Amino acid sequence: MVPFNSFSEFNKAEGGDIWFALDETRPLLCFAGIWTNWTSVRKVKEGETTNDLYAFLTTEPNAEVGAIHPKAMPAILTTPEEVETWMTAPAAEALKLQRPLPDGALRIVARGVKEDMVG
Repeated sequence: MVPFNSFSEFNKAEGGDIWFALDETRPLLCFAGIWTNWTSVRKVKEGETTNDLYAFLTTEPNAEVGAIHPKAMPAILTTPEEVETWMTAPAAEALKLQRPLPDGALRIVARGVKEDMVG
């Protein structure tokens, strides 16, 4: 899992990056992801190396994200209980969290280049 407080989807027709969060206060959430060590040849000069690989899981978009990016949205964990399930439950149970958030759960909180909140 990776903590975040907002994320963007790019849409040229909408003017670039569109930023989503639960609300204007941008509470902490987590992306669901997977991690593994992977041994392979990534650069011929270095030969075989073992690297940490991480991937975010995606799912079908909900209404808000789908209006901007119709292909997918990140799988988002919204509660401490969901984080605990993701980190400790059997895979079949954890993977039930790879679902879109309910329609209406996210808000567009900014448009354009990222500006960190000062506070």
